[in-house]
Amino acid sequence: MDYLEKYNMWLDSPTFDEETKNELRKIKGDEKEIEERFYKDLEFGTGGMRGIVASGSNRMNKYTITKATQGLANYIIKEGKEDRGVVIAYDSRHMSIEFSIWAALCLNANGIKTYRFESLRPTPELSFALRKLGCVAGIVITASHNPPEYNGYKVYYEDGAQVTSPRDKDIIDEVNKITDFATIKSMDLEEAKEKGLYNEIGKEIDDEYIETLKKYVLNPEIVKEMGDKLKIVYTPLHGTGRKSVQRILKEIGFKNVYTVKEQEMPDGDFPTVSYPNPEDPKAFILALKLAKEVDADVVLANDPDADRLGIYAKDEKTGEYKNFTGNMSAMLIAEYRLSQLKERNEIPKGGAFISTIVSTNMAAAIAKEYNLKLIETLTGFKFIGEKIKEFEETGANTYMFGFEESYGCLIGTYTRDKDGISAVMSLCEAAAYYAKKGITLCEQMENIYKKYGYYKEGQVAITMKGIEGAEKINKVMDNLRNNPISELGGYNVLSVRDYKLGTIKYKDGREGKTDLPKSNVLYFELENNAWCCARPSGTEPKIKFYIGVCEKSEEEATSNLNKMTEELKKLAE
Repeated sequence: MDYLEKYNMWLDSPTFDEETKNELRKIKGDEKEIEERFYKDLEFGTGGMRGIVASGSNRMNKYTITKATQGLANYIIKEGKEDRGVVIAYDSRHMSIEFSIWAALCLNANGIKTYRFESLRPTPELSFALRKLGCVAGIVITASHNPPEYNGYKVYYEDGAQVTSPRDKDIIDEVNKITDFATIKSMDLEEAKEKGLYNEIGKEIDDEYIETLKKYVLNPEIVKEMGDKLKIVYTPLHGTGRKSVQRILKEIGFKNVYTVKEQEMPDGDFPTVSYPNPEDPKAFILALKLAKEVDADVVLANDPDADRLGIYAKDEKTGEYKNFTGNMSAMLIAEYRLSQLKERNEIPKGGAFISTIVSTNMAAAIAKEYNLKLIETLTGFKFIGEKIKEFEETGANTYMFGFEESYGCLIGTYTRDKDGISAVMSLCEAAAYYAKKGITLCEQMENIYKKYGYYKEGQVAITMKGIEGAEKINKVMDNLRNNPISELGGYNVLSVRDYKLGTIKYKDGREGKTDLPKSNVLYFELENNAWCCARPSGTEPKIKFYIGVCEKSEEEATSNLNKMTEELKKLAE
C-alpha cells in the first residue's frame, strides 16, 4: 500500500475517529505532507518510538501509541507476567497526558493492571517506581529534549532499564504483527477503575524516591554547613524537574536556590526556548541572567524529562559563567564521589566504572586512578542499565558510576536510567565540599585536567530531515564504511571499529572482532588518545560525529578539536 492509499484508508475506515479524519482532510492536495505522514509506519525501535505529534501512520497519535501498547501487552501475556502490572509516567509535552491514559486503557483492556502517575514525573522516577512496585514493565511518554512538535514512547522492563536485546526485538515483532488498528483493545476509564485495573500513584513513590537519593549524600554535614552560603540557580526548562529538584535541595540543606520563574511551570510549547536541551547554550539565557542578578555560584538546567543535567559555574578569575559539557560535569561528579569513597575505604574490589564508546577517554584515566574496571558500552543508557543487571546476576563487579556524554549520569543502582535529579544533588554537594576548601567548580575542573590531562570532546550533528535526509545519512555512513579515512585533524587513524559488521581493522593490516552488539556505528581510533565516532541518531533526523582529543594544554586540545570539527563538517557535505 503506497502513502496515498494509506492516507485514503485512514479517511475511509470506521476505525479512525472524526477528529483524526478532520485533521487529515485539511492536508488534502498537499502531496508532500501526505507522503511524510504516510510513507512508512512510525518505527517502534529498540527503545520505543519518537515522532511529530499529528495524525498519520508516521506520526505520534492515539493509534500509533496504542498499537505499540497492544504489541507490548501481547508480549507480556506471552511471557505469562500480566499479573504484575505496568507503571506509566509522562512529561509536559503536548498530548502526554492523553497518550499515557490511552496506553493505560489499552493495557487494562488486555487484563493488565496499570499504575499511572497522577501528574508528570521525571523519567528516572519511573524506573525507580517500576522496581519498587515490582511491575513487569514501564512506559514513559516523553520526547526528552526534542523540539515542541515531538513526543515519544519509551519502554522499560522488569529490571528497571529500557528494553535491550533480545527482548527489544521480540517486542518489536509483536508490535509489527499488528496490521489492523481495529484489533487494538481499549476500555472505558471508569470501568477500568471499577475493576481495579487502572490505578494512580504519586506521593508515596515521590517520598521513597527522595529518601533514597538522600542516602547517596556523602558529606551531609558539609552540605548543611555550606547550605546558606552557596547560591544555586536552577531551571527545569518547562519540564518535570522542578518539584523534585526543589525538594531534594531543600531537604539536604541548600537554602539559596533560585528557580527561573519564566521556565518554572510545565509547558509543552517551551515558550522561552527554541530547543529545550541543556546541551544548547541558548537554553541557559534566562538562567544566566538570573545568575548574574543574584551572583550565583552554580547554574543548573534539566531537560524536560529531567534525566539530563547541564551546568554553568562561575569563574572567579573572570567573573563570567563557564559552560561544562556533559563529559566535564560527569567527570567532576565521578572524581568527587570516588575520591570521597576512597578516603573511607569504601571502593570494593571489582568496582566498575561504565562509560559509552562516544564518551570522554578521561573515564579510563579516572577508573585506573581508583582501581576500577572500565567497561564501555554502545551509545544509550539502556546498555549501562543492562550491565548493572549483569553485575547483580553474576556478582562479577560492583557498579560505582556510569555516564554518557549526552549530559546523563547515574550515581547508584536505585534506578536504571540516567538521573538528572540525583545529578543536581551530587553536583551541588560537590560544589559545597569544594567551596568549604575555598575552591570553585571551575578551579576543581582545572585541577582534574592537570591531574589526568586536557581531555576535550565535541560533537558535529548534521540534521537531514525527511525521506531525502534519511537517504543522505545512509550514503554518508556507507561512504565512511567503504572508504575509511586515514587521517583526521592531523591525527593518523590507528584502527577502525565497524560495529555493524563486528570488525576491527588496524593500520598494520591486522583484523579483530568487536565485543559489543551490532549497531550502525563506526569508531576511528586515532593516535595520541584522540578518536572519532560516527553514527545516525536513534531519536532525531541527524548524523552525529563524536570526537575527542587529549593534549598537555587546554589551548592545544581546543585548537586540535576545532580543526577536527571543521574537517568533519566538510566530510558530511
